[in-house]
Amino acid sequence: MNQEEFMQKLAAIKVCPVVVIDDAEDAIPLARALEAGGLPMAEVTFRTEAAAESIARIAREVPGVIVGAGTVLDREQCARAIDAGAQFIVAPSFSDEVAQYAIGHGVAYCPGTCTPTDIANALRYNLPMVKFFPAEAYGGLKTIKALASVFPQLKFMPTGGVNPQNVNDYLAFDKIISVGGTWVCKKDLVRTKDWDGISRACHEAYELTH
Repeated sequence: MNQEEFMQKLAAIKVCPVVVIDDAEDAIPLARALEAGGLPMAEVTFRTEAAAESIARIAREVPGVIVGAGTVLDREQCARAIDAGAQFIVAPSFSDEVAQYAIGHGVAYCPGTCTPTDIANALRYNLPMVKFFPAEAYGGLKTIKALASVFPQLKFMPTGGVNPQNVNDYLAFDKIISVGGTWVCKKDLVRTKDWDGISRACHEAYELTH
């Protein structure tokens, strides 16, 4: 999935579920729960040993869900994620080697930024959007608006501290294309295999933001 296609999907979905999977056996029922809840996208964080296999299973068995990798920090992780079937790459920071690998393989890349220097690095690769992380800790919407005034061509995906109480404040700003939704797929729901609970949380997020 190229950058333009990824941005179109984000703009439509508005809330990108961020998920942590410790057991690859949970990948398929989790993906189906996201799809049933109206948020057919999964940013699978690369913080667990099960991440690559989970991405592969979702890509193979639940084609209705757009699956990507999050917390991608280096070229090796990026390569593993793309080989597994990741359709997009998200990171908490900017990396030249990840940018080069993802872009070189035609896969959308959304690096994490929180300063003008971070953004300037991303713009060296003509990236049209960045993640703003950790959003609330770095001033939230107020900081994004300040950055957008200097980088008017850029779209932002704030993640970290976004929740049902403030999500529509973020989405009301036209430079924000989507938000990272950590609250729609909480780890305790995955641990207890509460797929219906995840579907409900996704449905509530969809209803709230559309």
